[in-house]
Amino acid sequence: MRIREISCTGLRGGTPEGGWSRELRPEDCVHTLVAVHTHEGLMGVGSAFTNDGLVRAALSVLRPLYEGESALEPERVSEKLHQHTFWMGRGGAITHAISGIDIALWDILGKATGQPVGRLLGGRYRDRVRPYASLLADEPPRLSEHLLALREQGFTAFKIGWGPFGRHSGALDEAIVRGARDAVGEGSLLMVDAGGSDAFWARDRRWAHRTARMLATFDVAWFEEPLRPDDLEGYAELRGRSPVPIAGGEVLTRRQSFAPWLRAGALDVVQPDSTKVGGLSESRRVGWMAEESGARLVPHGWNTAVGLAADLHLASALPDTDLVEYKTGSPYIDDLAAGGWRLDSDGMLAVPEGPGLGLELDREALARYGNERLLAPS
Repeated sequence: MRIREISCTGLRGGTPEGGWSRELRPEDCVHTLVAVHTHEGLMGVGSAFTNDGLVRAALSVLRPLYEGESALEPERVSEKLHQHTFWMGRGGAITHAISGIDIALWDILGKATGQPVGRLLGGRYRDRVRPYASLLADEPPRLSEHLLALREQGFTAFKIGWGPFGRHSGALDEAIVRGARDAVGEGSLLMVDAGGSDAFWARDRRWAHRTARMLATFDVAWFEEPLRPDDLEGYAELRGRSPVPIAGGEVLTRRQSFAPWLRAGALDVVQPDSTKVGGLSESRRVGWMAEESGARLVPHGWNTAVGLAADLHLASALPDTDLVEYKTGSPYIDDLAAGGWRLDSDGMLAVPEGPGLGLELDREALARYGNERLLAPS
């Protein structure tokens, strides 16, 4: 089974706020769906966390490398694409595009063999995963109202971040976390994301240490991105002294970027994003490295229904990955999956049982936010 062509469509019109200092608009494209078409008519779908213009440019560069390649060997083909484009820079548009291709190839392999991707990744440790509702921090009254509504929907784990947190005063930070803990209750998981990968992040190590101690009083499960994303030394120092686990890594791409962080003991929770790290092939390798280093992988999942499906399969195939991120309020997650997503009575999401990713895209939603022709070869 050979690759005939690869197409893509950007998602626009429903892009949620990201909490970034230069805020996203609904028409901004930060997610691109990728479809791999085979000569035999089988198609797989992936997702890339980047603009569609960059993906199209990357596909034009990668085309001589993937045309005619086997569609049943995702890890080998993806590594070929990485190895032959190193001179354009590791990471960035090329790696993000390969991420989407890799996920789509795993989808094809699953469809061709009649198996869910999680089983093909090495076997399933679980058939359902606990999603944590990921939402922007806000002033305490509004945030509490939002969290209570999500709790009513059945979520039992929550992550708040960005917004005003870490950007005004320690008193406001504490009020935000106190209000969040009161809203979700003592029995729920609560995580806090400072958003240190935001442009020109101004908080230093002393702030991170003080804030970590404050978060511990509210039984916060992890403190995410408290420092600038390249401050490896600062993360290692913070993790050694912090009373709460330290999480990060969403901006890193390729497994090689994670190696020094794991060697330095800089993170308790590593958070590769399969839609930009290099796909499921790379995320799985990062997960193995994390396990050997005494850390665990929880995927960064600020993405799409395709990305969420990929994360569920990844979580099923790694022994210590029992959480996935669920970006709330995004139609690219809620609307793009035909039939939507449903929490069970325990607040868990079932890992799709169907072949491949086990995901059917809603054609009307795809036409509304992207291009339905993605699903058919040109």
